[in-house]
Amino acid sequence: MPHPPFPPEDRVLSPYTGWTRAHWEAAADRLLGAALRHAGPEHALIALPGPRPSRSGPRSDALEGYARTFLLAAFRVAGAGGGDPLGLLDRYAEGLTAGTRRPTADRELTGRDPVSWPAVTDRGQAMVEAASVALALRLTRPWLWDRLPGPQRARAADWLAGALRHTPVDNNWWLFQVTVGGFLAEAGHHTQAAERAVEEGLARIERWYLGDGWYTDGRPRAVDHYNGWAFHLYPVLHAHLSGDPDLLDRHGTRLAAHLRGYAHTFGADGAPLHQGRSLVYRFASAAALWAGALTGHSPLTPGTTRRLASGALRHFLDRGVTDEDGLLTLGWYGPCPPLVQSYSGPASPYWASKGFLGLLLPAGHPVWTAAEEPAPAERADTVLPLPAPGWLVQSTAADGLVRVHNHGSDDQPAGEVLPDDPLYARLAYSTATGPVFEGTADNHFALLAGDEASERGPIRPLGAGPGWAASGHRPRVGGAALPGVTVTSLVLAAGDLEVHAHLVRGAATGTGVRHTGWAVAGQAVRTTSDGGRARARAERGQGTALLSEAVVLHGFHTARARRLPAGTAFGPSAAVPVLTGTVTGEECLFVSAMRLTGTDAAAPPAVRITAEAVPQGHRLLVRLPGGGDREVLFHADAVTVTPAPPGAGQG
Repeated sequence: MPHPPFPPEDRVLSPYTGWTRAHWEAAADRLLGAALRHAGPEHALIALPGPRPSRSGPRSDALEGYARTFLLAAFRVAGAGGGDPLGLLDRYAEGLTAGTRRPTADRELTGRDPVSWPAVTDRGQAMVEAASVALALRLTRPWLWDRLPGPQRARAADWLAGALRHTPVDNNWWLFQVTVGGFLAEAGHHTQAAERAVEEGLARIERWYLGDGWYTDGRPRAVDHYNGWAFHLYPVLHAHLSGDPDLLDRHGTRLAAHLRGYAHTFGADGAPLHQGRSLVYRFASAAALWAGALTGHSPLTPGTTRRLASGALRHFLDRGVTDEDGLLTLGWYGPCPPLVQSYSGPASPYWASKGFLGLLLPAGHPVWTAAEEPAPAERADTVLPLPAPGWLVQSTAADGLVRVHNHGSDDQPAGEVLPDDPLYARLAYSTATGPVFEGTADNHFALLAGDEASERGPIRPLGAGPGWAASGHRPRVGGAALPGVTVTSLVLAAGDLEVHAHLVRGAATGTGVRHTGWAVAGQAVRTTSDGGRARARAERGQGTALLSEAVVLHGFHTARARRLPAGTAFGPSAAVPVLTGTVTGEECLFVSAMRLTGTDAAAPPAVRITAEAVPQGHRLLVRLPGGGDREVLFHADAVTVTPAPPGAGQG
């Protein structure tokens, strides 16, 4: 397939990104062209090269290559009203027919059967891919499905129907059944089972709805970007395509509520928040933005929607996410093995195809014709509480950085003990930093038991409000909670400044504590320590730098910066500031000021605090620069944050 050039930038229509609908079409064609060069016989399997297969095996990985690129092709062709100058649908129709001739269990696949797809089984990867195939067929039905001979349609429907009668993983996988069921019911195959699957799947996700447009992904507090392109995308698209106004009202209203906060999690450089699993899907983060515009359920203007979505796509394509052959890599920018889950194979990144949902909007839609408007992170400094996920979003217009303070998401299963996941358990995430996978954990408060630092484990949200968020946890060492020990944590945010407070109860006197700040990475890193302040500065190229700083305010006694030899997803050279202290009593409070900034500010604004024990627990007065002073009461199992009384703490 040809390698289409990108058209010239249009800085009148798109003053922030320069990109138009034509750029999205060219990007889609490039990604498809690179992947389809690896199609096998009869185009049924697309086996992309990679460092290793997924746990499901090479045949499943090749089905994944077919299904996820088919979804991208469907957006491309359906958005063009069936226009298909590259002959994409002929290829995928041939692959569908060949792949569903003799679906078999993986163990039965042999060299005598080079093209058939694995059958859908309980909790098997084929169920995931069936959803992409079904959605692609639904979108392209007039030009592909309806033109197939009846026996070929029946065989393909029988393969898809495996998703209706097998058990999904008990999380967002229920929506794969919804997606398959929606198509089969519309196409008149396995109708009763299909309609039942839609009803049951949508009912199942209700138990995970937290409110305000946020879901947890099966586990009690697992909140991440799956909200946008799984929990919202599938139900809203099904409701939109089926023409069900009541269903669209319910799920469209939730999507709009989600987007009010979600839009604030994109940096001015287009980067989405680096948090949660399956980050190799990258610009799939744009799917929810497009879904709101497509269905008319978005609080965003058309110009803001396109600015955010185009910014996300450009952010990655401009940073080399494809290899020398034009294939998406398993990583964030380049390859990054720590980001790769066991279920991920070489074609997994092509779920980024969901980010091209906007191509379903015709060229004359306002989302393509309106001038781009600034992203929320570019307009003004913002501190936005999101109580449902337990997050506090903090952004600064001067550098366009977005930070999300995490006092609600942990990915811990109910009734089980798992090690902290760095992509969920940290105190904060941003659009410019990634968590540390080896060595000293970033954005983490720990009790020290010899050489071992405690883990956070399950997080107990204690609220989020104007400028603050709080949570509690029982620190764990070696998978076991420290007997009788609790930590109550609070963050206050203003501008680029963060004030963190941790009240430790029940730890033995003399126990060491450690609080780490933001891990910054780049081409080179410099570190400095000066009394009660530690800094790490990463040079990111093109004259830009990222500064992470931590300052002792109360309880801690040492500040230093530590280099991280393994780096992060953002670069091979990294460092993190570290504060340490010691428990001195039954209740011991530790307070620090931290910041992450892309500006050249020499020092953080001054913060003054007063801390004291009171009958209710502990009282903290924080005087922030520019006003906004706060009084914090740490109760036995709660945190109260109120404006400080006039003159409080001024002596």
